[in-house]
Amino acid sequence: MTKIKISAVSYTNTLPFIYGIENSKILSHIELSKDIPSVCAQKLLDNKVDLGLIPVAVIPKLNHSEIISDYCIGASGPVRSVILASFKPLTEIDTIYLDYHSRSSVMLTRILAKKFWKINVKWTDTTEGFENRIKENEAAVIIGDKALSAEKKFHYVYDLAEEWIKNTNLPFVFAVWVSNRNLGENFKNEFNNAMKYGINHIDELIKTYDFSHLPKHIDPKEYLEKNIDYQLDDEKIKGLDLFLKYADEFK
Repeated sequence: MTKIKISAVSYTNTLPFIYGIENSKILSHIELSKDIPSVCAQKLLDNKVDLGLIPVAVIPKLNHSEIISDYCIGASGPVRSVILASFKPLTEIDTIYLDYHSRSSVMLTRILAKKFWKINVKWTDTTEGFENRIKENEAAVIIGDKALSAEKKFHYVYDLAEEWIKNTNLPFVFAVWVSNRNLGENFKNEFNNAMKYGINHIDELIKTYDFSHLPKHIDPKEYLEKNIDYQLDDEKIKGLDLFLKYADEFK
């Protein structure tokens, strides 16, 4: 039997999903890789995997896309790991560096800048270590675990989930589990149960995984339980639909 190929995000916020998979019988039926979000997306686009935890901005680019899980990487308040960081306030920023790990967060920043912040800036692509090269009047979109470290290094840190919620009154969805082919109801049910198991056993996973890569001021349990909202509920679907509507204006 051909194994289902899955690409999951390699950040701390995905560990409940990984823990659920590793403690589920579906583990023997899949090939799991852990990648940065942009690579998850590209693998799904290139049909190198069957299922990916992909940035939501990529969904319209897929010929066939099906959200197969009731769980996501989302936020109903400050997310902490998706930020715009700078040494100056928004009104004094003239250049924004874009995290090459991300697609949804980059698009979210463009939407916020145009529709809500009302700022006009130069957008610049980045390479490894860009977050350490930010100068006066510049800012950077920083995502994932490195954002948790960066929040103490900059004078101004704008939490992008919080900014979205403040301006739309809707939660934000960063990534969802999307398949590019029909995986069948049995697999989808088993996969959903695995996700649920991981989210319901955060205390156990805290004891299982090594969190020494996180800065000392980050409590992993608090981050996973309070900053990340994993339920893909009706309000998040509304937020996702509005984001995709706004993103379509940038084509």
